[in-house]
Amino acid sequence: MEINQASKEQNIQQDASCKTPRWLTLKNFLNNLKPKDFKESLQQAIQPILIDVRTAKEFEEYHFEDAINISYFAEDLWDQLNAFPKDSTFFVYCRTGRRSIRVCTLMRNGGFDNHRVYNLDGGVVAWKEVFG
Repeated sequence: MEINQASKEQNIQQDASCKTPRWLTLKNFLNNLKPKDFKESLQQAIQPILIDVRTAKEFEEYHFEDAINISYFAEDLWDQLNAFPKDSTFFVYCRTGRRSIRVCTLMRNGGFDNHRVYNLDGGVVAWKEVFG
């Protein structure tokens, strides 16, 4: 019994040693743009699709002009995303960047062109720090 308990404790310690959150690991495979670069790229893009993945309430309180609200928590999230042409240029954001990282990852894994999907690094919080 002692060996099994010691083994369990060692496994727990090994798991606890990984301090990198999953969302941060996913972020490394995406096109993350700081607010100024996000704004500039959005303005230069031809027919960009701007997606706000926050809740409807968050969207009502504040959102970027021309943004489409597709909540990260929507049961039909994938169906809504998949309705867009996969070769379009997408700019995705949320409050802090965590939900948008997951949505961008979903899009990448679902066949969208990873070179045309951009995440707002730091989300609306970072945007407001830069632009007010």
